[in-house]
Amino acid sequence: MTDGHTITIEQGTQRVRVVRDDQVLAESDRPLVVRETGCPVRYYLPAEDVRLDLLTPSETTTHCPFKGTASYWSLPDAADLVWSYPDPKPDVSQIKDHLCFYDAEVV
Repeated sequence: MTDGHTITIEQGTQRVRVVRDDQVLAESDRPLVVRETGCPVRYYLPAEDVRLDLLTPSETTTHCPFKGTASYWSLPDAADLVWSYPDPKPDVSQIKDHLCFYDAEVV
């Protein structure tokens, strides 16, 4: 990337589970492990492993100069809990069709 900013993406093998209020929102044993300068490690999970039926698309979008424009999903009591990059920049194209949660637990 630029100016000392790096993003590395690795295929993880650990099981990642996202639970909120005793409800499993996502569970995957094929996460992408994303390490980005200045950010905590994030787990991007394949869309098929996420309970999209429990989430509502949000109006929120944000722009990252390194990854592109993110779209968000919410729960009734948790706005913008989940995000993805529908059209990520070429350097991080692997994260397309993957979603990331603010709080994910490695089990």
